Formats: sequence, structure tokens, C-alpha cells
Amino acid sequence: MKELAEVVAVDGKRVTVTTQLKTACSGCAQVSTCGAGILSKVFADRNAQFHVVTDEPVTVGDRVELDVPEQAVTQFALMLYGLPILALLIIAIALQSSEAVHEGITILLSFAGFALTFLGLRAWFRRRDIKINQLVRIKTV
Repeated sequence: MKELAEVVAVDGKRVTVTTQLKTACSGCAQVSTCGAGILSKVFADRNAQFHVVTDEPVTVGDRVELDVPEQAVTQFALMLYGLPILALLIIAIALQSSEAVHEGITILLSFAGFALTFLGLRAWFRRRDIKINQLVRIKTV
């Protein structure tokens, strides 16, 4: 997976880059008449800024190409979208089989597990930032 970015800071081998977050609607011919396309214009000015360690010589203002292995993106996407839903289902099934727990409590606890899974993944991804950043390769454009 490749993405263009701009170098905004350089600190030795640690480079801070920023990218323009895109939506899938940016390439569609119906973007001006579709409801999702109109909403995507509202949130169009979002940027992602993060740090990458590289040996490539870059300076502030350089345009660079970020390359992330597709396998890593797929694994992280499956974890981010799959684990919370799996947690919700497992908690709901486990509590539903127990007749002592009311249905409303089962629903609340299932969604609480769903939310806690997101929070846990967020903390886990933050701890793994260094390893994730090692997957990103920079090439000067």
C-alpha cells in the first residue's frame, strides 16, 4: 500500500510526516450528487501526522512515498474490526445462556465489552507504534 506524504520535521533518523486522509468518494463520478460524497466533503480537510524512522536522507518540505506491506494492513484491519464484534458476540452468548442475567443487562454488558475491546486495542496499538513504524518504508518522490 503506497501513500504520498510531506515531511514536516526531521530529528536525526526520526521523520515526522503528514498525509491527507482520503475517502473512497474522492474518485467517484457521482461525488457531487451522492449523500456520502457530500458528507465526505465536510470532513475532507483531515490530516494524519505520525513519526517514521528511516535512513533515507530527507528534509522538511520533501514529498515522500510511504510504503506499508498490505499483509500488515490486512492483519491490523481484521483485528480492529473483528475483535470488538467477536467480543460482543461471545459476551452476549455467554450471558444469554445464564438465566440469572436480565436481557437488558446482557445487552449493556455486551456493548461494554465491545467498547473495552476498542480501548484495549487502542492501548495495544500505541505500545506497538515503534514496531508498526518499522514496517513503513520511505522513498523520496
